[in-house]
Amino acid sequence: MAYIKNFGFLAQLRSDASNHVIRYRGGKVRASGRGLVFWFVPETSSIAELPMDDREMTLFVRGRSQDFQAVAVQGTLAWRVADPLRLAERVDFSVALTTGRHQGEPIERIETRLAGLINQATAQYLAEAPVRALLDAGLDPLRLRLEAAVGADPSLAEIGIAVVAVRLTSIAPSSELERALQTPTFEALQQKADQAMFERRALAVDKERAIAENELANRTELARREKQLIAEETGNARDRAIGLAEAQQIEAAAAAERTRTVESANAEAERTRIGIYRDLPPAVLLGLAARELAGKLDTIEHLNITPDLLATVLGEFRKAPVLVDAG
Repeated sequence: MAYIKNFGFLAQLRSDASNHVIRYRGGKVRASGRGLVFWFVPETSSIAELPMDDREMTLFVRGRSQDFQAVAVQGTLAWRVADPLRLAERVDFSVALTTGRHQGEPIERIETRLAGLINQATAQYLAEAPVRALLDAGLDPLRLRLEAAVGADPSLAEIGIAVVAVRLTSIAPSSELERALQTPTFEALQQKADQAMFERRALAVDKERAIAENELANRTELARREKQLIAEETGNARDRAIGLAEAQQIEAAAAAERTRTVESANAEAERTRIGIYRDLPPAVLLGLAARELAGKLDTIEHLNITPDLLATVLGEFRKAPVLVDAG
């Protein structure tokens, strides 16, 4: 908006750099440019101010598809002033010389014209296909159609307007139709969810079965190893018993051998002793027997010697040879 200060019959205008100001006097352009500052006489001047920044307008279009279903399109359209002098000739952008505000609604008039072009192109596009095809195609085909429609329209270039961009945010049917169209998709998604749940349960069952089989295999392996351990322990015990028995047999054989050796030695000594005694005279044997007997008697309380016994003994001594002790 232009800033105007009035000083009676003279006034000053200051404009922003984003606005293009045109000053007329006598029906001719006296000054034109962006961000101008000048003095003028209100009684003889007319001023127009045009915005040079990009402008955006909201798009909301309702139409019918080929199968007579209501479809709504939403988005935005950006436009700008391409030729301010030409636009000022076709659309009234004059401002009040006291306030600096536009006397009419030029921006609304331009956006109305743009909306008419957009509505016509959108309605034609929607009528070319059934609603399912429109929804499946998405927003890009319609956006390209609208950009081509407003870009090729000669009326915009004639008045000095250029379209910057067309942006669409949604294309949707009525709420009832949208729910109806979504039902098969919801059912398909539900079926996929059920299938996924079934597969997860089946996988869980398979895992549980695998775990149970693994546990059974572990128990079987432990039982086999325990059986093998018992068999090995039994074999070891049997080997120890056999070894102990063999050791005992060897020890018994050795003891028997020692006994036989001792007995043999004793028998041999006895035979030697008997051989020695066999060659001795009776008197010597009798003396030895008496000595042996005397060695085994602790006390003699009574000794009876008869004359016959004494005569016999003396007779034997007389017959025996005399033994000389070398020591």
